[in-house]
Amino acid sequence: MNSQDLKLLSPVKLGALDLSHRVVLAPMTRLRADKDDSPSAMMVEYYRQRATQGGLLITESAHPSYDSRGYIGAPGIYTEQHVAAWKKITDAVHAKGGLIFMQIAHDGRQSHVDLSWGNAPVAPSVVPYETTVFTENGWVPNSPHRALELDEIPTIVESFRQAAVRAKQAGFDGVELHNANGYLADTFLQDGTNRRTDAYGGTIEKRARFSLEVVDAFASVWGADRVGVRVSPSGRWGAISDSNPEATFGYFAERLNAYGLAYLHVIEPRVMGTETLVEGQAPVASSFLRKIFKGPIMAAGGFDRDGAEDILQRGDADLVAFGRWFSSNPDLPERFRHGHPLTQYVRDAFWGGDERAYTDFTPFAA
Repeated sequence: MNSQDLKLLSPVKLGALDLSHRVVLAPMTRLRADKDDSPSAMMVEYYRQRATQGGLLITESAHPSYDSRGYIGAPGIYTEQHVAAWKKITDAVHAKGGLIFMQIAHDGRQSHVDLSWGNAPVAPSVVPYETTVFTENGWVPNSPHRALELDEIPTIVESFRQAAVRAKQAGFDGVELHNANGYLADTFLQDGTNRRTDAYGGTIEKRARFSLEVVDAFASVWGADRVGVRVSPSGRWGAISDSNPEATFGYFAERLNAYGLAYLHVIEPRVMGTETLVEGQAPVASSFLRKIFKGPIMAAGGFDRDGAEDILQRGDADLVAFGRWFSSNPDLPERFRHGHPLTQYVRDAFWGGDERAYTDFTPFAA
């Protein structure tokens, strides 16, 4: 297909934003923040490089409190120092005409006592599982978690609201709730990890309550048309599961319709080109969420240019977020536009490191 005809490179309205193309930088955990969780100078350059006129970037997840972290090197948004450091990033992106949303996440049970003043990680319920988290001692097994008390939950919701306020002070264009990948909000929503019997567990309506309260908090600060939500209905990261994901996520999407959100960000089963790599799984957006959610849908999941164009042409998504390919091709929209080859990403540099394979990729020279 001629690049002039690519829907991927056509304008789209996203809530309060007018975008010049549909190639979005996906949120990616890169673990290069300073020791106080402030975004580093490296991060300023990383986001600056990937900004384009009228293009949207979504940051790696920022944490709303010290004890919500799951990885050393992940940035925070819980101090004034963080606000000032993030402001350097938003200024650099805006100077190139780009737009940028902050993704905000509480990592929940995917954490360690060394990251939370010696306190156990928290979750809606105790459902034992094993993973590894990144601490000052490197990758170590996660610590056993505890169930949140009912009276603790409003404090966590308020920490999300305060993070949204700080994101606004830092000059962002909107915020995204990370309600995916087995982090705290996702563990409240799915019944494999939420075994509560109070107002936040049991029925789908009660399991969705925490996430909807955070969306309410974000919308109170930003207006709903500058708020996005990320979900992973087919995801298994963090040992997440649900007995009926179509019912759970269908209900959640229906409830989100009432807000008029900027977008719903859906992590699809990993795809490459037009082929699904997870056998037997259709793209989530086209299988049921597109029929329910009335606003823009952003798809993510290992897309290349052809796969992204295919899902847009089918109408199953309105934008596509790219992670791995954007990590090694800071000029990705232009490479798509001109049909240039892509630089291979460097997996060993994904989670922590220095400038190598982070900000030293060079734009394509015609």
